[in-house]
Amino acid sequence: MSQARILIVEDEAIVARDLRQQLSELGYDPIADTPTGEEAVGLAATLRPDLVLMDIELAGGMDGIRAAQVLGEQFDIPVVYLTAYVSAALVQRAKVTEPFGYIIKPFATRELSIVIEMALYKHQAEVALRRKNAELEAALAQVKTLSGLIPICSGCKKIRDDQGYWSQVESYIAKHTAATFTHGLCPDCTKKWYPELEEPGPHTP
Repeated sequence: MSQARILIVEDEAIVARDLRQQLSELGYDPIADTPTGEEAVGLAATLRPDLVLMDIELAGGMDGIRAAQVLGEQFDIPVVYLTAYVSAALVQRAKVTEPFGYIIKPFATRELSIVIEMALYKHQAEVALRRKNAELEAALAQVKTLSGLIPICSGCKKIRDDQGYWSQVESYIAKHTAATFTHGLCPDCTKKWYPELEEPGPHTP
């Protein structure tokens, strides 16, 4: 994804500078960098980057894992971790935040590009899936609108709504669903109201 806006969270100034240069050469927009998790949260709230490159070991009281957790919960921003080592305990802590990738230092520019592209694609796919699920839930809620006990007049067949008003069946259904209607006569009503239209059967004299 070209021109993706990326926030760098790295407490080593030289590494942060190199990252900015690499990102620019790859066609991304390194919008800011910071050495602390606290400032990363503030920058994310203001700048709303497309992705954050997050060093795990940071200056200040908030490490990268905690910062990534806050970014995910509050802003739904994908995070890729940068780390010089990966211990079992670190992996256990980090995976709870559901990161979109890991990059082990030192790393090549191509490796950085691949991880970023995969992270951006995965996040886009997840956003699209959540949108589809929300649309599906809304559609199911609409279908379920007519579930439960519906009062119908046994004489005129009108339906009483939850405010006590009576309306024609088709009006009620049209209001609560996306259904459309056509009108006609069933065979019984045709026979009752228009007997002359009834075709004689094979044994009719």
